[in-house]
Amino acid sequence: MFKSNRRIFIQSIAFGAGVLGAAKSALAAPDGHAAGYDVAPASEFLKTIPRKSGDPVVFTASLDKGPIKATSGGWAREVTARGLPLATGIAGAHLYINAGGAREMHWHNSAEWAYVVDGHCQVTVVDPDGQLEVANLGPGDLWYFPTGHSHAIQTLGPSACHAVLAFDDGLYSEHGTFGISDWMSRYDAPALSQALGVSTEIFNANPKAETYIMQGEVLALDGPQAKIARPLDRDRTHRFPLMSQKPKVSTPGGALYVASAKEFPVSSGMTGLVLKLKPGAMHEPHWHTDANEWHYVLKGRTRVTLFAFDKRVAVAELSPGDCAYIPRNCGHSIENVGKEDAEMVGVLDSGAYRESSLTDWLAKAPRHLLANNFGVPETAVANFGRKRMIIATAS
Repeated sequence: MFKSNRRIFIQSIAFGAGVLGAAKSALAAPDGHAAGYDVAPASEFLKTIPRKSGDPVVFTASLDKGPIKATSGGWAREVTARGLPLATGIAGAHLYINAGGAREMHWHNSAEWAYVVDGHCQVTVVDPDGQLEVANLGPGDLWYFPTGHSHAIQTLGPSACHAVLAFDDGLYSEHGTFGISDWMSRYDAPALSQALGVSTEIFNANPKAETYIMQGEVLALDGPQAKIARPLDRDRTHRFPLMSQKPKVSTPGGALYVASAKEFPVSSGMTGLVLKLKPGAMHEPHWHTDANEWHYVLKGRTRVTLFAFDKRVAVAELSPGDCAYIPRNCGHSIENVGKEDAEMVGVLDSGAYRESSLTDWLAKAPRHLLANNFGVPETAVANFGRKRMIIATAS
């Protein structure tokens, strides 16, 4: 009995040793495994990872072909995430107000940013503290209304005023806009009389629904209405003269103007941009770590290359009236591919302006690292050290 058990025990040890030996032999093979401290390289590998196929990323749209909302004093068009699903963070609009027209007092559950393209206007704002601002704006000026700040825009002078707008909500539209005429039309005259302390007869001629942009008398640029302007101080004003500032970047290839919360304190949630490119110039490949970008082409023809999530690349050419949406952290570049100067106006949905650049990375990374990344000798990457341009001229 003892001999039999001893024989079985010795056979078990021998069998176990064989299994462990075989396992160790298998684990030691260069097959890319990792078992505790026993790690091995892969026996097979790809020189490069194949590019992914699939539908291209749609990141542009024509704002000028968006749905129009027009009333007696002007019109507006918009592009939201309903028409451009990628644009979840920012919606864009184009506002046109006739001479004598006024966009009625209203407010939003999103912030509103705008760049005055042409014409003059007067904005009237009442903030949640009851502080009133009346400010006059002209071409190249910005306005910014934080969420809930009631505001109105009225044209000054004999020419129409039009502006490009952006909102920090990709689904911004009528669902989040609260207009004074629409709201008051829902009350009967006695209720309004009680609330406002005036006679009920005053409300007999009130509109029975939203007026939106109402046509009225033309106001002179230097008339008494224009002269009542009372801008607030720098920290509270809703107006910023962007194009009268020194550009953040200026090169032979063009200029970049920036209005972040640093320059325009009330604009705490959005940064305004105007980019001008000479023919053949490029805003170099870069990405924004904190913000989505939305921009609109005012003039010229541009090519935008987007290096998007899921390793997809999309290229689109834009003309005046088109807009592009660049999601946060996605690499992109903008080239002027036309024969004339190009100009774009846009925003980031962050009050801080930060831009990471491919040029900066290649210039600062150790040469041996770059050589390894690209599988070339260090001499082949020695010239990746030029000073960052941001806006590069045509080669």
